[in-house]
Amino acid sequence: MRVSLEDKVILVTGAARGIGAAIAGQAAESGAAALVLTDRDPVPGRWPCPVETVAADLALPEGPPAVIAAALARFGRIDGLVNAAGLTTRGSFADADVAQWNRMFSVNARAPFFLMAGAIADMTARGAPGAIVNIQSMNAHGGAPDLTVYAATKGALQVLTKNAAHAHLRDRIRVNGINLGWVDTESERTMHEVTLGKGEGWLAAQAAGLPLGRFVSAEDAARLTVWLLSDASAPMTGVSVDLEQIVTGALC
Repeated sequence: MRVSLEDKVILVTGAARGIGAAIAGQAAESGAAALVLTDRDPVPGRWPCPVETVAADLALPEGPPAVIAAALARFGRIDGLVNAAGLTTRGSFADADVAQWNRMFSVNARAPFFLMAGAIADMTARGAPGAIVNIQSMNAHGGAPDLTVYAATKGALQVLTKNAAHAHLRDRIRVNGINLGWVDTESERTMHEVTLGKGEGWLAAQAAGLPLGRFVSAEDAARLTVWLLSDASAPMTGVSVDLEQIVTGALC
């Protein structure tokens, strides 16, 4: 089985760091013809293929259309889309407010919806197949108490994944998702060790107690994402893969 993105133009959100950056790098290594990389912050790196970087705030309604327009203006098509950008701000029934709810849903659900709509519109207009991968969360299954709003956004994204897959199966557009749990990224370390005040090394100590002795990595997520984008995973669509070591209710 050959996993290749040869001749494909791939759009990746949240590409400045963490999971999005790892996916962009893996896509480039897998032979993508071109990449469109977007984030609020500058996207670093030297790339082996043509790259269009787009600075965009996906919390704003005009963000997703601007990203789609930039991709089409530069490369004329979108063959694959990865919605990796997302907010993980804590918020529960006890402390979440309307502003947090609106911002979380704008980035984690509304933006992916309209990015998918833009990519699907291009694919169907050209009569061309395509693939979309949404980076979801294990919290879509219910979620931790302090991640209520986040869990709701990821539950919404999981439903959108299946809905889009069913709606556009005859268009040969495949839409799949990956439910991630804890992933060892710079943002996750900052969240737990600094923002939540758990101290340096806390995340590493938690990792040592997991079955693999480590967290799922951004690179693990990137390899699975590229496989789902590639023709090697066809005809899989409408699937949300749980990429995590812990299954609720099971003994490890």
